[in-house]
Amino acid sequence: MDVQAIKQRFGIIGTSPLLNRAIDIASQVAPTDLTVLISGESGVGKEVFPKIIHQLSARKHGNYIAVNCGAIPEGTIDSELFGHEKGSFTGAHEARKGYFEVANGGTIFLDEIAELPLSTQVRLLRVIETGEFFKVGSSKVIKTDVRVVAASNVDIGEAISEGKFREDLYYRLNTVPIYIPALKERKEDIYLLFRKFAADFAEKYRMPVLQLDEEAVKILTNYRWQGNVRQLKNITEQISIIEKNRDINAQTLLKYLPQSQYRDLPVLYRKEEERKEISERDLLYKVLFDMKKDINDLKSIVGEILQNEDITKNIQQNNAQLIKKLYQNIESFEDQTDDIQIHRPPADPVVEPIQETEVIEESLSIQDKEVDLIKKALTKYNGKRKKAAKELGISERTLYRKIKEYDIN
Repeated sequence: MDVQAIKQRFGIIGTSPLLNRAIDIASQVAPTDLTVLISGESGVGKEVFPKIIHQLSARKHGNYIAVNCGAIPEGTIDSELFGHEKGSFTGAHEARKGYFEVANGGTIFLDEIAELPLSTQVRLLRVIETGEFFKVGSSKVIKTDVRVVAASNVDIGEAISEGKFREDLYYRLNTVPIYIPALKERKEDIYLLFRKFAADFAEKYRMPVLQLDEEAVKILTNYRWQGNVRQLKNITEQISIIEKNRDINAQTLLKYLPQSQYRDLPVLYRKEEERKEISERDLLYKVLFDMKKDINDLKSIVGEILQNEDITKNIQQNNAQLIKKLYQNIESFEDQTDDIQIHRPPADPVVEPIQETEVIEESLSIQDKEVDLIKKALTKYNGKRKKAAKELGISERTLYRKIKEYDIN
């Protein structure tokens, strides 16, 4: 059976290549007895694929049982899956068959497989590998012939690293992996799904079909559907019931979309949300680095002035003390912000001026001026660094670093 025929038979809407690939893999693995692991976000429709595998297999006349592992309490999960004997635990008033015994000759779908307790995972591994299991409270081996299809919306690899899932069970389940794409990966299907849901609800509630204008379609397509198909269907039903006007524009549609998921919308609709997400730390970084940039610009101007011999001579004659004070203030500010750039995220474009500053600091003219000022201060105070640093307006640590850097005796 080809992909299009499978879509029609199981009511699958979409033209995405990723979706078509998943359907194709399911149809190819169906005739075998291999275990299958289906992955994908919550709400993408993972529950449809085990049905495809079962119906296209030789087991289609056997039982098909779907089990949500996350919905069964940990204390009863073993009893539910493997059954129990009478009196095996409190409340076990009679013997009971488990899902693996009932599904003998058919298919069992274990949804949210990562929610299984580790002890149950050991039992499941034995069933998959040997086709044998024990009921709770029994020592009698029971054989079963069941095709296992599992699904998870969490990263099982991460669960393994955290010790929450057995690695050997993962490899046993993952014989054939099938990935179901999220709506954000198949945007071309979003409007198709909306139209299908809108038509279904119009028929169900006996009302005209919803119509979206061009801007509303863009918003619908670019919205980040964290709940995927399930969320899209729910919102379509809400609009179908509540809105009397069947022509839906962008403003009307936005009323039904949760604000927290506007990240993939055009800038027009997410600007306010982005402002809210700016942390106080980011604002502090911005202020400090803007200050750093201003100091670097000022230092650059001073450096250019010092490079001109005629101007430098005139300034030294008339305003030497003013230039000295200005340069000391620059050094003081630079020393105070010295450690900030270490914590600055490397991708931030404001790092660029800091790199330029390093080039300016290596200028020979500035170096000569620094050496001259440092030597004068040290001579004035007979080599006492603390007093010299105070005179220069810089920290003693900075003075020591510059003495070492310029090899000043």
